[in-house]
Amino acid sequence: MSQDFGGTRNVPLTSELFHTSVYKPNQGRIVRQVTCLAIWVIVALGCWSLYATLRGYFPSTSYAASAIAGALAAIGGWIGYRLVNWPQFADFLIAVEAEMNKVTWPSKDELIRASIVVIFTIFFLAIALFSFDVIWQFIFNFIGVTS
Repeated sequence: MSQDFGGTRNVPLTSELFHTSVYKPNQGRIVRQVTCLAIWVIVALGCWSLYATLRGYFPSTSYAASAIAGALAAIGGWIGYRLVNWPQFADFLIAVEAEMNKVTWPSKDELIRASIVVIFTIFFLAIALFSFDVIWQFIFNFIGVTS
């Protein structure tokens, strides 16, 4: 199920990794930057976890764990940067930002009122579920199912 966004050429991601150009640099900037940042955060957390795991396998004087995690962080960072400039993915992100700009966002007052309703509903449901739990616990203790 492929889609052709505005005549996007079907370039494989592997060949796109070796370019340095920015695809449509003035379009979809916010969504592309946030997506790239999210990819970088995921890569950084994965590399940090890998480093913490590898530290136990190498002697404390060795820099192998740092080198492996650092190399993977650099590679992951470059892949994240190139991914948001890959024409097929970039056109999708550009379309996402265009749709986000079309949405009518609620006013501050409406947002506060809706948030209060959601918070009270959550508290009401929590109290109701706690009450059901206490009632069932009492019933099961009364008939001797639990101690």
